[in-house]
Amino acid sequence: MSTAPRLLSLSLGLLLVVAPLRAAQKPEDPVGLVQEGRKLNAAGKFDEALGLFDRALKLDPQLFDAHLATGITYDLKGDYARARASLRRAIDTAPEGSKGQALGAMAVSYAFEKNAADAATYYQQLFDAQMKAGAIDGAAATANAMARVYLESGDPQAALKWYETGYNTSKKLTSAPPDQVDLWELRWLHARSRIAARLGDAAEAARYADSVKAIVDKGGLNEEQRPAYQYLVGYNALYAGKYETAVTELLKADQRDPFILGLLAQAYEKNNDTARAREYYSRVLASTSHNLQNAFSRPLARRRLAELK
Repeated sequence: MSTAPRLLSLSLGLLLVVAPLRAAQKPEDPVGLVQEGRKLNAAGKFDEALGLFDRALKLDPQLFDAHLATGITYDLKGDYARARASLRRAIDTAPEGSKGQALGAMAVSYAFEKNAADAATYYQQLFDAQMKAGAIDGAAATANAMARVYLESGDPQAALKWYETGYNTSKKLTSAPPDQVDLWELRWLHARSRIAARLGDAAEAARYADSVKAIVDKGGLNEEQRPAYQYLVGYNALYAGKYETAVTELLKADQRDPFILGLLAQAYEKNNDTARAREYYSRVLASTSHNLQNAFSRPLARRRLAELK
C-alpha cells in the first residue's frame, strides 16, 4: 500500500474522531432546552421536562422562561411548594413586559389549592398594574379571574364583589364595539347566575341564565357564546342536584375545557355512573394547561380517581 492512500485513510479516521468531539463540545442552548421541555410538559412527561429546565437553569440561573416553566410543571405534578418557589424566581427575573404573566401564573398556582386569599394578592398586583397602564380590558378580565377563584373556593360574596369590579371596569371601554359590550354583559349575567346557584337560589340562577340566553339568541358573534350558555345551565343543574340535566347540558359545552370535563365527572359520579366519572376525571388529568380551568379540576380529579373503585 502506497503512502498516499495510507495518509488519506489516516486523515479520514481523524475526521471521524474529531467531528463527534466537536459536536459533543458544542455548548447547550438554555432557551432551546426550555422549548424542548415545554413539549415534554405538554405530553405529560413532567419529570423529563423538569430535567431539561434544570439543565437550562444551570447554564443561565436568571432565565425567566425556565423558572416559569418549572413552576408550571410542579403545579401540574401537584407539588405546590416547589411550584411557588420557582414562580417567585420567575417574578424576580421577569423581563420588561413579562411580570404580569408571572403574577398570573402565581395566582393560578394558589387556585390549585383553592387558596383564594393568596391568589387574590397576586391578581390584585396584576389588576393594579393593568389599570395604571390603561389596559382596561385586561384589568376587567383579571378582576373576573379573581372573582372566579373566590367562587370556586366557596366564597360567593367575595366573588360577587370582584365580578362587579370586573363589570364596572369593562364599562370604561367607551369605544368597545356592540359585540364586546354584549360579551361583558353576558359575563356579568353568567357570573350572577353561578353565584345564585352556589347560594342555593335556583330560581334566581335560572332568571340570570335566561338573560344570558337572550344575548346569545341575538345571533351574530354572540352565537359563539352558546357553549358558555350550555355550560351555565349544566353548572346550575349540578348545584341544584339535577344530575341528568347537568350531564345533558354540559355535553353541549366545550369538551376541551378541563373544568367542563370535571363538572361532567362530578355529575356522572353523583348519578352513580362510576365508569363515566372515572373516564371524565381521567380526561381532566390529560390536560396540561396551566389555567384556572385546570386548577379547579385537576386536584379533584387526581383525588377521586384514587378513591373511586
